[in-house]
Amino acid sequence: MEIKIQKRVLEKNETEADKNRAYFKENNVFVLNMMSSPGSGKTETLCKSLGRLMPGIRTGVIVGDICTANDADRLKVTGAKVIQINTDQFGGDCHLAAHMIDTSARELGCEDLDLLIVENIGNLVCPAEFDIGEDARAVVLSVTEGEDKPLKYPLMFQVADIAILNKVDLLPYLDFDAPLAVENMKKVHPGMPVFEISAKTEQGLDPWLEWLKSKVKEKIG
Repeated sequence: MEIKIQKRVLEKNETEADKNRAYFKENNVFVLNMMSSPGSGKTETLCKSLGRLMPGIRTGVIVGDICTANDADRLKVTGAKVIQINTDQFGGDCHLAAHMIDTSARELGCEDLDLLIVENIGNLVCPAEFDIGEDARAVVLSVTEGEDKPLKYPLMFQVADIAILNKVDLLPYLDFDAPLAVENMKKVHPGMPVFEISAKTEQGLDPWLEWLKSKVKEKIG
């Protein structure tokens, strides 16, 4: 019974995701789904990235959290259009589903955007299972989390188009094997680009941003 219910949930979500894809295509906006565990530095990565992307690339952000608008408040300072989704009203879901994105994207308005980033809820499991109609997926792993995370949560890294290894400025102070972490990512997803950055110091941001700019350019023409 539990498997059948899960299948129905995912099938319904896929239908909603297809509606989102059509809406995003109609508005010529590139959509990136950013996922990670809590504390990876995903919001700081976005804050620093938006500072370099705008105003040349018109950007909006949908922020997902169970409670609070803390991350949305930080991102609004960049000048991006930002809207918050709190899932406590849906029972505290640990992921964003396609129907939530549909409502929020239309409320935010995509007509004047080139790029829409969905900052998904901090979780390395559930968000990987739910298509939201995005064009690409990114996963952020920090050097404070452990090199084995890609092996423990392989689906997240298998469905991601790119990975970001964040907080590399802390490497001198940690017992963390960065080459091993990258090796583990590519073990579960061969050929996946991995960008090693420090959102705090902005080290390594350029290659990641060039990747993102190229994807936006491909979508908007």
